[in-house]
Amino acid sequence: MTRKISILGSTGSIGVNTLSVIDTLKEDFDVVYLSTFQNSKLIIDQAKKYQPKAIVIVDDSNISDVKNALEKDNIEILSGREGLLEISKRDDIDLVMNGLVGSAGMEPTLNALKASVDVALSNKESMVMAGDLINKTMNETGAKIYPVDSEHSAIWQCLVGENIKDVNRIILTGSGGPFRTRDVKTFPEINLTEALNHPNWSMGKKITIDSATMMNKGLEVIEARWLFNLEVNQIDILIHPQSIIHSMVEFKDRSIKAQLGIPDMKIPIQYAITYPRHALAEWEKLDLAKIGNLTFEEKDVDRFPCIDLAYQSLSVGGSAPAVLNVANDNAVYSFLNKRIKFTDIPIIIEKACNAHKLVTNPSLEELLELELWTRDFVMNEVDKT
Repeated sequence: MTRKISILGSTGSIGVNTLSVIDTLKEDFDVVYLSTFQNSKLIIDQAKKYQPKAIVIVDDSNISDVKNALEKDNIEILSGREGLLEISKRDDIDLVMNGLVGSAGMEPTLNALKASVDVALSNKESMVMAGDLINKTMNETGAKIYPVDSEHSAIWQCLVGENIKDVNRIILTGSGGPFRTRDVKTFPEINLTEALNHPNWSMGKKITIDSATMMNKGLEVIEARWLFNLEVNQIDILIHPQSIIHSMVEFKDRSIKAQLGIPDMKIPIQYAITYPRHALAEWEKLDLAKIGNLTFEEKDVDRFPCIDLAYQSLSVGGSAPAVLNVANDNAVYSFLNKRIKFTDIPIIIEKACNAHKLVTNPSLEELLELELWTRDFVMNEVDKT
C-alpha cells in the first residue's frame, strides 16, 4: 500500500534525510508535497525527481526561477508563509514530516492534526510552544504524532508494550556538544566556527548551536513532558559523549530500558515513517566491541544555564515555554549573524522570560501574538549589546 507523504522543510537536514530513507525503502511512498524556505535550486531538483502535487517556497524572491524551471511539469507552485500553511491543512495525504526549524513549525503541526493527518515530528518547538493545544487536537481528531528526534524516538521505542503508569522517569541523553570540557572562563571567546563544530552529529546550523548551548536538551525536556504525559520531576538529562544510547526509560521496579544506535538521523526518521515496523536498512551497523566504552556524566547547569531556564519555564507553565522557545530562536540567529556573543544567548532568553506577561492557557492566537512580542523584545536586547 502506497503511503502519501508531505515533507515540510524538504531541503533541510531532516527533509533531505527523509527523502534518502524513502529512496532506500522497499515500501512505496508517494511524495505529494514539498516545501523549502529559500533553497530554490534544491527544491527544483527534488520536484523534478519526485513529481509532487505541489511545492512551496516561503521566501518568494526566487519564485520566478522555480516557475521557469518547472513550467513543463504539472506541479502547483505556492509561495510565502500562506502557501506553507495552505499545504499543511490538506488532508489528501497519510503523513506529514515536519522538518521545519524553530517556532515557524508550530502552526503547520496544528493544521495537519486538525485535518486528521498524522505528523512525524522533528520540529520540537511545536510541542514546546503548544503541547497542550496539540494534545487536545489529537484527542479531538484521532491524529497521532510520531517523534523524530533521536531522543524521543528512543523513549517511544522503549515504551512499546509498556504501561506509562509503570514509568519512574525517562532519561534523555546528550553528547554535551563541543564545549563539554572547555574551560567555562573562555566561553565569552567562543566563535561561530567552534560552536558549529559538533563532535558527533551533522545537523543544521540552528540546532547545532542549540546543542552547543545545550538548549536542545532543555527543549527536549519540555517536548517529552507533552509527548509522554509526564511530570517535570520524571524527566532527567544525562551526558553521554558517545551518542550511542539515545535515551532510556527507568521503571518503578528500577529496571532500565535503553535504545542504542549509531548517531544517524535516518534511523529515527525511518521508524517514524514506517511505524510500527523496523524495516530493513542499508546503513552502518552499530559495533559495540569497536566502540569499547560508553561513559556518562551529570548535566552541568552552571556551564549550560539554558538547561535550567528550560526546566524553570516548564515549571511555570502556560506561555513561559513558548517565550523561552521564541527567545532562543531569535538569540541563536543573532549569534549566527555575529550580532551577539555565545554567552549572550542565555542572558537574553532569561530577560525575555522574566519580562513577558504570563498567559495561563494560551490559545493559538495568543501564542502567535507572544511570538511577535518575544521577537521584538529579543531584537531590542540584541541592539543594546
